[in-house]
Amino acid sequence: MNRRHLLKAALAASAATPGVAGASAEMNLHAFARARRFVETAAGRIAYVEQGKGPAAIFLHGWPLNGFHWRGAMHRLAGVRRCIAPDFLGLGHSAAAPGADLSPGAQAEMIAQVMDALDVAQADVVANDSGTGVAQLLAVRHPGRVRSLLLTNGDVHTNSPPEALRPALDAAARGELAVMIERHLSEPGFAASPEGLGGICYTDPANLTAEAMQAYFPPLLASPERRRQFQAYGVAFEPNPLPAIEARLRALTLPVRMLWGTGDIHFAAEWAVWLDRALPASRGVRLVEGAKLFFTEERPDLVAEEALKLWAAASA
Repeated sequence: MNRRHLLKAALAASAATPGVAGASAEMNLHAFARARRFVETAAGRIAYVEQGKGPAAIFLHGWPLNGFHWRGAMHRLAGVRRCIAPDFLGLGHSAAAPGADLSPGAQAEMIAQVMDALDVAQADVVANDSGTGVAQLLAVRHPGRVRSLLLTNGDVHTNSPPEALRPALDAAARGELAVMIERHLSEPGFAASPEGLGGICYTDPANLTAEAMQAYFPPLLASPERRRQFQAYGVAFEPNPLPAIEARLRALTLPVRMLWGTGDIHFAAEWAVWLDRALPASRGVRLVEGAKLFFTEERPDLVAEEALKLWAAASA
């Protein structure tokens, strides 16, 4: 698809899909589950959902979510991309071997293995939260395989893991974080409270719906091993691998764009500016006033709009 056609698609997407509340025909929980497939890799049995045709785009979610996070963006972009949303090792429906490496570097290598298994030579990458750190590692380790990066609030340079996440990491290290996840399912109103994921990470806590909680949380609690791996995913953020790749980031020539919420306690907008200055082919930063960490689920129209513009510029 050439630049003019991509721009026309971008305009159509932004006009037709004003936001989650007005969107329709995107996959619900049951449709997403029916679409789920698995691929065997050296890292484990990886779950993914694919939608659309065209050049590949890979969507990387955060902790403790899974590929369901991207259902709205995939729906909007499936007309121009083969959209692939894998579940990270230790999260969602992917099955890692007991004792598997769950670090960001290992996750990046797993994504490269998924690309091999699905015959994807190169992909546009869209990322959020810990997925943003993994995307950077993927780009510097396998630069020929990443066509562009759309990065949203997530791990950058020395802000990985962010200090605001320390209580959750400490609870994970003690094996106690699963109890907080259970409270989302057992206590009405907890998700939207200041202690719940909705209150902390969603601009509107109501957007962590009952359906989304059923998509995200039961897989994390399905067995003692799954509970352990979900918590080990967070513990594996340390040691932070991102400062060591700064020189290689500064040498990347692929197009990059930052879409960043300003209301996020974990990843301040200064880190989007850091990326903009560090990456030589950056296409700038778009700030989303007041948006919290998981706004990419709440506002898939913004993701689609920025992705289409970035991809159009990259193909010019």
